[in-house]
Amino acid sequence: MGRAFEFRKERKMKRWGKMAKTFTRIGKDIVMAVKAGGPNPETNARLRVVIQNGKGANMPKDRIESAIKRASSKDEKDYEEIVYEGYAPHGVAILVETSTDNINRTVANVRSYFTKFNGSLGTSGSLNFVFERKAVFRISAEGLDPDEMELEFIDYGAEEIELDENEIVIYTAFEEFGAMQKVLEEKGINIISSELQRFPLSTVAVTEEQRTEIDKLIDKMDEDDDVNEVYHNMA
Repeated sequence: MGRAFEFRKERKMKRWGKMAKTFTRIGKDIVMAVKAGGPNPETNARLRVVIQNGKGANMPKDRIESAIKRASSKDEKDYEEIVYEGYAPHGVAILVETSTDNINRTVANVRSYFTKFNGSLGTSGSLNFVFERKAVFRISAEGLDPDEMELEFIDYGAEEIELDENEIVIYTAFEEFGAMQKVLEEKGINIISSELQRFPLSTVAVTEEQRTEIDKLIDKMDEDDDVNEVYHNMA
């Protein structure tokens, strides 16, 4: 069928693979939310956020409901959130967010990835000066003016508001996550997704060859089911 078909097939498989990983992560987030605050999203704000993110990622409704039901069982395993910090080659900082039901397995895997690709696993807190954590909200832009919102929502902790196609992105400090979530819900604004992300405070310049080398480490970590996000400070 030719190279064009193979290229489209490869892109589709990557997209399906990314979607499957996203659904797996949301499923684990549902378990942790239910274990911590119960299965009712009306009284469990954390679960409400996860359900919003599931809908924003086009996760089927029946799959979300099934995950909540499974999480409510005492037999369902829980997950623990662990952050690993280290360095890739050429001085690039790497921060790995995981959720796992087997810490020994996860730390062994993460350490092996660093070692295999000439990096090094560091100690907890060693990258506090490299990354900052922010809350990121994506809402529907329909009927809303980002400039007007910026004036209004600065009082609720908004640090930056930008338009991204048909969505408005709101950035707040890590500590303002709950307050912003609450005010958006109270105003009846459609929240597409809300999450905590890491942003580098400083960056490291690399060559294309070095970037390719570091990307191999990041891609390997991304393949691990225990890994949720991998952050770096490559320029």
